[in-house]
Amino acid sequence: MQSATILRGLGVFLATVVPDSGGAQLPTGGVSYLSNSPVDVVIVAHQDDWQLFMGDVVEGQIRSGKPVVFIYLTAGDDGRDPLYWATRERGALESTRAAIGLAATDSADSHCVTANTLRHAMRRCTILNTASYFLRLPDGRRNGAGFASHSYQSLRKLRSGRIASISPVDGSTDYDSWADLTNTVAELIGESSANRIVTIHTSDPSVVVNPHDHFDHRMAGLLVSDSRRKRKWNVMYYTGYALASRAPNRSKDQMREKTKLFTAYDRVMMQVNAKWGAYREHPAFYSECMQRTYARKIISH
Repeated sequence: MQSATILRGLGVFLATVVPDSGGAQLPTGGVSYLSNSPVDVVIVAHQDDWQLFMGDVVEGQIRSGKPVVFIYLTAGDDGRDPLYWATRERGALESTRAAIGLAATDSADSHCVTANTLRHAMRRCTILNTASYFLRLPDGRRNGAGFASHSYQSLRKLRSGRIASISPVDGSTDYDSWADLTNTVAELIGESSANRIVTIHTSDPSVVVNPHDHFDHRMAGLLVSDSRRKRKWNVMYYTGYALASRAPNRSKDQMREKTKLFTAYDRVMMQVNAKWGAYREHPAFYSECMQRTYARKIISH
């Protein structure tokens, strides 16, 4: 067994390499950190969620030099072909570069591999003090019913037991249950040090605090809620689509930063297909999101 250490900024990521059945070397997905180093983990359903709902906060954590891990649960495929969701992944990484302060043309510090965690293969990309994991589960549609192109699978159905398992859109693995998925995410976050402070940033699952949200967003929050009962995680739960009904609460500088992060993502989408631009589809809504970030914090005891 071979170990490779990627040292970037103030964060240390350790990737253990194991051979697959064909003799190739695949790194495991678990990320290890300095034992006393605080880590922020962003768990979202789609590739543009954090930029919209928590972008200014997440950028601040990245700029502080702490390790920041992104876990994207679904492919955000919207029932479309692989070009669409692959472009969304590239857009998410472009937002990460923007948050770090790298130029759009600077990809020298980006490294992507196939990682294995609890027998599940997934894509992992590291950029300086960040790591991004793409689980590529099927987009569940706003109501959680799923799309025909992926046999109507969804996170909502998996958690409720309406389906027994769920498969990524790339066919890379199968998750046998909701518990299998939550355990895999927990393994990605890592629990090797009881002294490490872990803060999770995710969508608010409360229908009272965060009504009318996308069911994939809600499932991301419920995954964290279900998991944190056994773990000492601090959690920041963020308001999603209901942001537009709240009063603006961002300064001009914060609005500018959120807009920078989201347009970095949106620009990548539009370079492939001009019709994929989110601002183009709903300019008023996305502009309102830039003016607002609302969250409630749960402290572990």
